[in-house]
Amino acid sequence: MFDDNPRTLQRIAAKMQRVLVVDPSNAAVRLLGDQLRHVGNVQVFAAPTIEQGWGMVRTVDPQMIFVEHASAGLDGLALARKIRRSDLACRQNPIIMCTAEATAEAIFGARDAGIHEFMRKPFTIKDLERRLEAVTLKPRDWVEAVQYVGPDRRRFNSAEYKGPRKRKADAAGTPAARLSQALRIVKSAAQSLDSDPAQARRALAAQAAELNAVGVAVKDPRLVEAAAALAGCTTADFSVGGGRAELVRRIDALMGFMTDDGAGRAA
Repeated sequence: MFDDNPRTLQRIAAKMQRVLVVDPSNAAVRLLGDQLRHVGNVQVFAAPTIEQGWGMVRTVDPQMIFVEHASAGLDGLALARKIRRSDLACRQNPIIMCTAEATAEAIFGARDAGIHEFMRKPFTIKDLERRLEAVTLKPRDWVEAVQYVGPDRRRFNSAEYKGPRKRKADAAGTPAARLSQALRIVKSAAQSLDSDPAQARRALAAQAAELNAVGVAVKDPRLVEAAAALAGCTTADFSVGGGRAELVRRIDALMGFMTDDGAGRAA
């Protein structure tokens, strides 16, 4: 947890100069605003509804967003999902949920909506500082899939997590693990070309870049070539005609790098 070290505060404040608080409670907004200004010269914008919050997200371009879970008809989960699946510049910026509804369902719902951190009301300044440190100084990997868009959920609400990893292919970011995850996302995106073309396009573009990086790391020119071919197709309108057919061919070529158990093979 950070203290009042000026340099630490400056680093944090630089990443949260514009903060949006979406909460129907004026008192809660004022309290949070006062606590945020303890960090530095923070400009706080407030919105009492999801509709107004979405409008301010588009115009203010906040560096950090606080949302309520479910209060007076306000659904912070829906807003988080909408931001994550948008084309806005702030779509990957930290979102912190603040709510008195700290049930397991609420916490896991926030995680699966792409929210970075969860904070129970009432919270202390130290609670807030711990979340601010996690989202500004200890960023997590970004996952651009179809079913999920947001920070890596394996480290949800813990910038210091050192516990056991749960995925079979997860071996501290090895090329094989990265290849396996990227190929699984490509496969899922291929199945969503018709139902969710915009997010499928983003997921495929992100995984093309990841597969290229893995190919370079393991010195596999075939993987690098296949990733480049996929990347070249993601900018075309694949909802029609030849563009879509070419994209499917590029995806099929990449599936050749996947083993029978669903894991990728990397040298």
